[in-house]
Amino acid sequence: MGVFVFLPLVLPLTAWPIARLAEQHLHPRTATRLLTAVAVVMALCSTLCLALVMVVGTAQLPGNPLPDGWSDPEVRAAVPYDEVVGKAAIPALCAVVAASARTLWRHRRVRRAAHRALAGLPGTGVAVLPDDVPYAYALPGGHRDRVVVSTALLDCLEPGERRALFAHERAHLAGRHHRFLLAVRLAALANPFLRPLRTAVSYTAERWADEAAARTVGDRRTVATAIGKAALVSRGTPVATLAGLAAPGPVPRRVAALLGPAPAVRTWPPVFTSVGLAAWAAAAGTAVSAMSSANAAVTMFLILRAATPF
Repeated sequence: MGVFVFLPLVLPLTAWPIARLAEQHLHPRTATRLLTAVAVVMALCSTLCLALVMVVGTAQLPGNPLPDGWSDPEVRAAVPYDEVVGKAAIPALCAVVAASARTLWRHRRVRRAAHRALAGLPGTGVAVLPDDVPYAYALPGGHRDRVVVSTALLDCLEPGERRALFAHERAHLAGRHHRFLLAVRLAALANPFLRPLRTAVSYTAERWADEAAARTVGDRRTVATAIGKAALVSRGTPVATLAGLAAPGPVPRRVAALLGPAPAVRTWPPVFTSVGLAAWAAAAGTAVSAMSSANAAVTMFLILRAATPF
Protein backbone atom coordinates (compact mmCIF):
# COMPACT_ATOMS: atom_id res chain seq x y z
CA MET A 1 0.00 0.00 0.00
CA GLY A 2 2.43 2.65 1.20
CA VAL A 3 2.03 6.20 -0.02
CA PHE A 4 -0.07 5.06 -2.98
CA VAL A 5 -3.12 4.86 -0.73
CA PHE A 6 -3.01 8.65 -0.38
CA LEU A 7 -2.77 9.38 -4.13
CA PRO A 8 -6.51 9.21 -4.90
CA LEU A 9 -7.09 11.88 -2.25
CA VAL A 10 -5.04 14.47 -4.18
CA LEU A 11 -5.21 13.26 -7.79
CA PRO A 12 -8.43 15.26 -8.43
CA LEU A 13 -6.08 18.22 -8.75
CA THR A 14 -5.13 16.84 -12.18
CA ALA A 15 -8.70 17.52 -13.36
CA TRP A 16 -8.70 21.23 -12.54
CA PRO A 17 -7.37 22.34 -15.97
CA ILE A 18 -9.98 20.38 -17.91
CA ALA A 19 -12.73 21.68 -15.62
CA ARG A 20 -12.04 25.19 -16.88
CA LEU A 21 -11.05 24.46 -20.46
CA ALA A 22 -13.96 22.12 -21.14
CA GLU A 23 -16.41 24.98 -20.59
CA GLN A 24 -14.71 26.99 -23.33
CA HIS A 25 -13.59 24.47 -25.93
CA LEU A 26 -15.75 21.35 -25.76
CA HIS A 27 -19.33 20.81 -26.80
CA PRO A 28 -21.46 21.12 -23.66
CA ARG A 29 -22.74 17.55 -23.99
CA THR A 30 -19.21 16.17 -24.25
CA ALA A 31 -17.96 18.36 -21.41
CA THR A 32 -20.80 17.34 -19.09
CA ARG A 33 -20.31 13.64 -19.67
CA LEU A 34 -16.52 13.80 -19.46
CA LEU A 35 -16.37 15.89 -16.30
CA THR A 36 -19.06 13.84 -14.58
CA ALA A 37 -17.29 10.56 -15.36
CA VAL A 38 -13.98 11.90 -14.06
CA ALA A 39 -15.58 13.29 -10.91
CA VAL A 40 -17.50 10.10 -10.08
CA VAL A 41 -14.53 7.79 -10.56
CA MET A 42 -12.19 10.01 -8.56
CA ALA A 43 -14.75 10.43 -5.78
CA LEU A 44 -15.26 6.69 -5.46
CA CYS A 45 -11.51 6.07 -5.40
CA SER A 46 -10.82 8.76 -2.82
CA THR A 47 -13.65 7.53 -0.59
CA LEU A 48 -12.36 3.96 -0.78
CA CYS A 49 -8.85 5.05 0.09
CA LEU A 50 -10.12 7.21 2.93
CA ALA A 51 -11.79 4.11 4.34
CA LEU A 52 -8.57 2.11 3.92
CA VAL A 53 -6.56 4.81 5.68
CA MET A 54 -9.02 4.69 8.54
CA VAL A 55 -8.86 0.90 8.85
CA VAL A 56 -5.09 0.69 8.53
CA GLY A 57 -4.45 3.71 10.73
CA THR A 58 -6.60 2.41 13.56
CA ALA A 59 -5.56 -1.23 13.31
CA GLN A 60 -3.39 -0.99 16.43
CA LEU A 61 -5.91 0.92 18.55
CA PRO A 62 -7.67 -0.93 21.40
CA GLY A 63 -11.16 -2.05 20.54
CA ASN A 64 -10.72 -2.12 16.77
CA PRO A 65 -12.74 -4.81 14.99
CA LEU A 66 -9.77 -6.31 13.15
CA PRO A 67 -8.37 -9.74 14.06
CA ASP A 68 -5.56 -10.07 16.59
CA GLY A 69 -3.27 -11.16 13.79
CA TRP A 70 -2.91 -7.52 12.80
CA SER A 71 -0.69 -6.98 15.82
CA ASP A 72 1.87 -9.39 14.41
CA PRO A 73 5.18 -7.57 13.77
CA GLU A 74 5.36 -8.86 10.18
CA VAL A 75 1.90 -7.51 9.42
CA ARG A 76 2.74 -4.18 10.99
CA ALA A 77 5.88 -4.00 8.87
CA ALA A 78 3.95 -4.85 5.68
CA VAL A 79 1.15 -2.33 6.25
CA PRO A 80 2.22 1.24 6.98
CA TYR A 81 -0.01 2.88 9.52
CA ASP A 82 -0.31 6.18 11.25
CA GLU A 83 -2.59 6.46 14.26
CA VAL A 84 -2.98 10.24 13.87
CA VAL A 85 -4.00 9.99 10.21
CA GLY A 86 -6.19 7.00 10.98
CA LYS A 87 -8.03 8.85 13.73
CA ALA A 88 -8.47 11.90 11.50
CA ALA A 89 -9.91 9.70 8.76
CA ILE A 90 -12.75 8.56 11.02
CA PRO A 91 -14.55 11.93 11.30
CA ALA A 92 -13.68 12.72 7.69
CA LEU A 93 -15.32 9.55 6.43
CA CYS A 94 -18.31 10.08 8.71
CA ALA A 95 -18.68 13.62 7.39
CA VAL A 96 -18.64 12.37 3.78
CA VAL A 97 -21.28 9.72 4.48
CA ALA A 98 -23.49 12.13 6.45
CA ALA A 99 -23.27 14.91 3.86
CA SER A 100 -24.01 12.50 1.00
CA ALA A 101 -26.97 10.99 2.83
CA ARG A 102 -28.34 14.45 3.60
CA THR A 103 -28.03 15.52 -0.02
CA LEU A 104 -29.78 12.40 -1.30
CA TRP A 105 -32.54 12.81 1.28
CA ARG A 106 -33.06 16.47 0.37
CA HIS A 107 -33.06 15.69 -3.34
CA ARG A 108 -35.71 13.02 -2.87
CA ARG A 109 -37.76 15.18 -0.50
CA VAL A 110 -37.86 18.09 -2.96
CA ARG A 111 -38.87 15.83 -5.84
CA ARG A 112 -41.65 14.18 -3.86
CA ALA A 113 -42.94 17.53 -2.58
CA ALA A 114 -42.98 18.95 -6.12
CA HIS A 115 -44.88 15.95 -7.47
CA ARG A 116 -47.38 16.12 -4.62
CA ALA A 117 -47.97 19.81 -5.36
CA LEU A 118 -48.83 18.94 -8.98
CA ALA A 119 -50.93 15.88 -8.18
CA GLY A 120 -54.25 17.62 -8.79
CA LEU A 121 -53.29 19.06 -12.18
CA PRO A 122 -53.94 17.43 -15.56
CA GLY A 123 -51.30 14.86 -16.49
CA THR A 124 -49.71 16.89 -19.26
CA GLY A 125 -46.03 17.45 -19.94
CA VAL A 126 -46.28 21.14 -19.03
CA ALA A 127 -47.71 22.50 -15.79
CA VAL A 128 -48.50 26.23 -15.83
CA LEU A 129 -49.04 27.51 -12.30
CA PRO A 130 -50.89 30.76 -11.56
CA ASP A 131 -48.21 32.42 -9.50
CA ASP A 132 -46.91 35.97 -9.18
CA VAL A 133 -43.39 34.61 -8.63
CA PRO A 134 -41.49 34.05 -11.90
CA TYR A 135 -39.84 30.63 -12.22
CA ALA A 136 -39.46 27.65 -14.52
CA TYR A 137 -37.85 24.28 -13.91
CA ALA A 138 -37.73 20.71 -15.17
CA LEU A 139 -39.25 18.13 -12.83
CA PRO A 140 -38.09 14.57 -13.58
CA GLY A 141 -39.33 11.31 -12.17
CA GLY A 142 -42.65 10.00 -11.03
CA HIS A 143 -45.06 8.76 -13.69
CA ARG A 144 -44.28 11.66 -16.01
CA ASP A 145 -41.54 14.20 -16.58
CA ARG A 146 -42.88 17.72 -16.45
CA VAL A 147 -41.90 21.28 -17.21
CA VAL A 148 -43.22 23.58 -14.51
CA VAL A 149 -43.53 27.30 -15.23
CA SER A 150 -45.36 30.18 -13.58
CA THR A 151 -47.69 32.58 -15.32
CA ALA A 152 -45.55 35.47 -14.04
CA LEU A 153 -42.60 34.26 -16.12
CA LEU A 154 -44.65 33.48 -19.20
CA ASP A 155 -46.14 36.98 -19.16
CA CYS A 156 -42.63 38.43 -19.50
CA LEU A 157 -41.79 36.47 -22.66
CA GLU A 158 -42.79 36.71 -26.27
CA PRO A 159 -44.29 33.63 -28.00
CA GLY A 160 -40.98 32.66 -29.61
CA GLU A 161 -39.17 33.11 -26.33
CA ARG A 162 -41.72 30.88 -24.59
CA ARG A 163 -41.00 28.14 -27.11
CA ALA A 164 -37.30 28.55 -26.37
CA LEU A 165 -37.95 28.32 -22.63
CA PHE A 166 -39.97 25.12 -22.97
CA ALA A 167 -37.38 23.62 -25.34
CA HIS A 168 -34.63 24.40 -22.82
CA GLU A 169 -36.45 22.70 -19.94
CA ARG A 170 -37.41 19.72 -22.08
CA ALA A 171 -33.76 19.33 -23.03
CA HIS A 172 -32.94 19.03 -19.32
CA LEU A 173 -35.45 16.20 -19.03
CA ALA A 174 -34.39 14.44 -22.23
CA GLY A 175 -30.72 14.55 -21.27
CA ARG A 176 -31.43 13.50 -17.66
CA HIS A 177 -29.27 16.40 -16.55
CA HIS A 178 -30.43 16.09 -12.95
CA ARG A 179 -28.45 12.84 -12.72
CA PHE A 180 -25.23 14.51 -13.84
CA LEU A 181 -25.77 17.39 -11.41
CA LEU A 182 -26.51 15.09 -8.49
CA ALA A 183 -23.51 12.88 -9.30
CA VAL A 184 -21.02 15.76 -9.33
CA ARG A 185 -22.61 17.24 -6.21
CA LEU A 186 -22.02 13.98 -4.34
CA ALA A 187 -18.52 13.73 -5.79
CA ALA A 188 -17.64 17.22 -4.51
CA LEU A 189 -18.89 16.21 -1.06
CA ALA A 190 -16.67 13.14 -1.13
CA ASN A 191 -13.59 15.12 -2.11
CA PRO A 192 -13.46 18.95 -1.90
CA PHE A 193 -10.83 19.00 -4.67
CA LEU A 194 -13.64 18.05 -7.07
CA ARG A 195 -15.63 21.23 -6.48
CA PRO A 196 -14.34 22.92 -9.67
CA LEU A 197 -15.80 20.01 -11.64
CA ARG A 198 -19.16 20.46 -9.93
CA THR A 199 -19.17 24.15 -10.86
CA ALA A 200 -18.18 23.35 -14.43
CA VAL A 201 -20.90 20.71 -14.87
CA SER A 202 -23.52 23.08 -13.47
CA TYR A 203 -22.59 25.44 -16.30
CA THR A 204 -22.12 22.89 -19.11
CA ALA A 205 -25.45 21.20 -18.33
CA GLU A 206 -27.19 24.54 -18.82
CA ARG A 207 -25.23 25.14 -22.01
CA TRP A 208 -26.20 21.67 -23.20
CA ALA A 209 -29.86 22.58 -22.76
CA ASP A 210 -29.25 25.96 -24.41
CA GLU A 211 -27.81 24.35 -27.53
CA ALA A 212 -30.60 21.77 -27.68
CA ALA A 213 -33.17 24.56 -27.45
CA ALA A 214 -31.40 26.51 -30.19
CA ARG A 215 -31.59 23.50 -32.51
CA THR A 216 -35.27 22.99 -31.71
CA VAL A 217 -36.28 26.63 -32.14
CA GLY A 218 -33.90 27.29 -35.01
CA ASP A 219 -32.93 30.74 -33.76
CA ARG A 220 -30.00 31.14 -31.38
CA ARG A 221 -30.77 34.81 -30.73
CA THR A 222 -34.30 34.02 -29.57
CA VAL A 223 -32.98 31.48 -27.07
CA ALA A 224 -30.40 33.98 -25.84
CA THR A 225 -33.08 36.62 -25.38
CA ALA A 226 -35.35 34.20 -23.50
CA ILE A 227 -32.52 33.20 -21.16
CA GLY A 228 -31.60 36.81 -20.48
CA LYS A 229 -35.17 37.87 -19.76
CA ALA A 230 -35.88 34.86 -17.56
CA ALA A 231 -32.72 35.48 -15.57
CA LEU A 232 -33.55 39.15 -15.05
CA VAL A 233 -37.12 38.64 -13.84
CA SER A 234 -36.27 35.54 -11.76
CA ARG A 235 -33.26 37.03 -10.00
CA GLY A 236 -33.46 36.44 -6.26
CA THR A 237 -36.58 34.30 -6.48
CA PRO A 238 -36.47 31.82 -3.55
CA VAL A 239 -38.06 28.74 -5.09
CA ALA A 240 -37.44 25.43 -3.29
CA THR A 241 -37.35 23.21 -6.36
CA LEU A 242 -34.92 20.93 -8.10
CA ALA A 243 -33.68 23.98 -9.97
CA GLY A 244 -32.23 25.15 -6.68
CA LEU A 245 -29.95 22.13 -6.41
CA ALA A 246 -27.56 23.51 -9.02
CA ALA A 247 -26.53 26.99 -10.04
CA PRO A 248 -27.81 27.96 -13.51
CA GLY A 249 -24.39 29.15 -14.51
CA PRO A 250 -23.18 32.63 -15.49
CA VAL A 251 -25.99 33.95 -17.66
CA PRO A 252 -23.87 36.52 -19.56
CA ARG A 253 -21.50 33.75 -20.68
CA ARG A 254 -24.40 31.60 -21.79
CA VAL A 255 -25.96 34.45 -23.74
CA ALA A 256 -22.62 35.31 -25.35
CA ALA A 257 -22.12 31.68 -26.37
CA LEU A 258 -25.57 31.57 -27.99
CA LEU A 259 -24.88 34.77 -29.92
CA GLY A 260 -21.83 33.06 -31.41
CA PRO A 261 -21.62 30.03 -33.71
CA ALA A 262 -22.76 26.62 -32.56
CA PRO A 263 -19.94 24.58 -30.95
CA ALA A 264 -18.45 21.71 -32.89
CA VAL A 265 -19.43 18.23 -31.75
CA ARG A 266 -16.38 16.11 -30.89
CA THR A 267 -16.19 12.91 -28.91
CA TRP A 268 -12.63 13.79 -27.80
CA PRO A 269 -10.61 16.98 -28.24
CA PRO A 270 -7.50 17.06 -30.45
CA VAL A 271 -4.40 15.89 -28.58
CA PHE A 272 -2.03 18.76 -29.31
CA THR A 273 -4.24 21.51 -27.94
CA SER A 274 -4.60 22.95 -24.47
CA VAL A 275 -7.95 21.27 -23.91
CA GLY A 276 -6.66 18.00 -25.38
CA LEU A 277 -3.65 17.94 -23.08
CA ALA A 278 -5.86 18.82 -20.13
CA ALA A 279 -8.28 16.02 -21.03
CA TRP A 280 -5.48 13.48 -21.24
CA ALA A 281 -4.05 14.72 -17.94
CA ALA A 282 -7.44 14.25 -16.29
CA ALA A 283 -7.81 10.82 -17.87
CA ALA A 284 -4.34 9.83 -16.65
CA GLY A 285 -5.10 11.11 -13.16
CA THR A 286 -8.36 9.15 -13.13
CA ALA A 287 -6.60 5.98 -14.28
CA VAL A 288 -3.84 6.33 -11.69
CA SER A 289 -6.44 7.00 -9.02
CA ALA A 290 -8.35 3.86 -9.96
CA MET A 291 -5.21 1.72 -10.04
CA SER A 292 -3.91 3.10 -6.74
CA SER A 293 -7.18 2.49 -4.92
CA ALA A 294 -7.54 -0.98 -6.42
CA ASN A 295 -3.94 -1.83 -5.50
CA ALA A 296 -4.42 -0.60 -1.93
CA ALA A 297 -7.70 -2.48 -1.52
CA VAL A 298 -6.32 -5.76 -2.89
CA THR A 299 -3.16 -5.44 -0.80
CA MET A 300 -5.11 -4.89 2.39
CA PHE A 301 -7.45 -7.76 1.58
CA LEU A 302 -4.58 -10.18 1.00
CA ILE A 303 -2.76 -9.13 4.17
CA LEU A 304 -5.95 -9.27 6.21
CA ARG A 305 -6.71 -12.70 4.83
CA ALA A 306 -3.21 -13.96 5.64
CA ALA A 307 -3.31 -12.50 9.15
CA THR A 308 -6.79 -13.80 9.96
CA PRO A 309 -6.91 -17.26 11.53
CA PHE A 310 -9.48 -19.65 10.09
